[in-house]
Amino acid sequence: MSGRYFGFVLLVLFPVELHAQTAAEPCRAPRLVKGFVVPEQETYSHGTVVSYSCDNGHKPAVEGWWATSTCQNGVWSQPPQCIDNNACIPPVIPNAEYTATSDGWHPNKDVIRTKCDKGYEHKDYAATATCINGTWTPLPVCEKREDACDTPPQYPHTVIVNQKYQELFSVDSRVQYECEHGYTIDGTRTNKSVICMGGIWTEGPQCSRQTASSGHGGSGTAVGGAGSSGGGIHTVPVSRCGNPPLVEHAEVVETRDMFVRYQCNNYFDEVGPEEVMCLSDGTWSQLPTCESNHCFVDTDQNRKLLSVGMIFIKYGENMKLECKRHSSWLTEHHAVVQCTNGNLNIGECCSKYNQWSC
Repeated sequence: MSGRYFGFVLLVLFPVELHAQTAAEPCRAPRLVKGFVVPEQETYSHGTVVSYSCDNGHKPAVEGWWATSTCQNGVWSQPPQCIDNNACIPPVIPNAEYTATSDGWHPNKDVIRTKCDKGYEHKDYAATATCINGTWTPLPVCEKREDACDTPPQYPHTVIVNQKYQELFSVDSRVQYECEHGYTIDGTRTNKSVICMGGIWTEGPQCSRQTASSGHGGSGTAVGGAGSSGGGIHTVPVSRCGNPPLVEHAEVVETRDMFVRYQCNNYFDEVGPEEVMCLSDGTWSQLPTCESNHCFVDTDQNRKLLSVGMIFIKYGENMKLECKRHSSWLTEHHAVVQCTNGNLNIGECCSKYNQWSC
């Protein structure tokens, strides 16, 4: 076979590989107003890095007085952009989020309002920052809440399920453990879930090697002293009872052959058994109930407080909420909101510098 025909065969056999090698597209020259790009070309091949700077009175829309951008398959990474010197680039605020602008920068005197991540709170109740002549006023700081918990403890032969790893959990967070295959929950510590309470996790499970007599029992396990051989009521696989019954303010978080496990929603306390079983007469064993343990205030409907949506406060706790601005106030004002046995009390609006004025 001649070299000409051999080359034709290669093209027929390997069209995908050849296409992949030529798939990367070039970029058109970036359109940069009030600045210049080096090197200056009409098109740039994939992977080309350009540098750019801005005219007097302007600066790149990223950190520094010059910047770079890379052609990535027909698109510029961080497209070159020059903005007014008095504008601000988006700040980086750890453990917080805020509404970003669509054009990637903030004009002079623009104000951002931050929201701390779960488990964090604003230091000194400062939640806003203002762009002043190209520089942000002191940025809010989100610090760990005193009632938040660090990563849940690791117990031998266990793993946490249905939860991504994170370093901080807010109060009332609940995580669930599962035993390694071949191990089962020890009878003295049967709770698979732990809850963050006051900065400390409740006691977790202890998994021990499973034996023939361990576990939740087979379909002949007696309930209330009635044996399977005596015709009494006993537990059977949950599939025989159909779908688990609904429990108000709770969800089924685990389904096994012989039981289902419920978990109450946030701001509700679980009362009664955590595990529910199917009985041989077609009914379910006792269900848990979820009792409210909170008050709530709708700040969107409150004339005194700044509108931030629905706020929930647990029994016995209090929270400082920002008040709506008044033309005569020089600083932010806050009101203490308390929840006592289901009764909500909203205090007077006070400046943090003049608490005596309440």
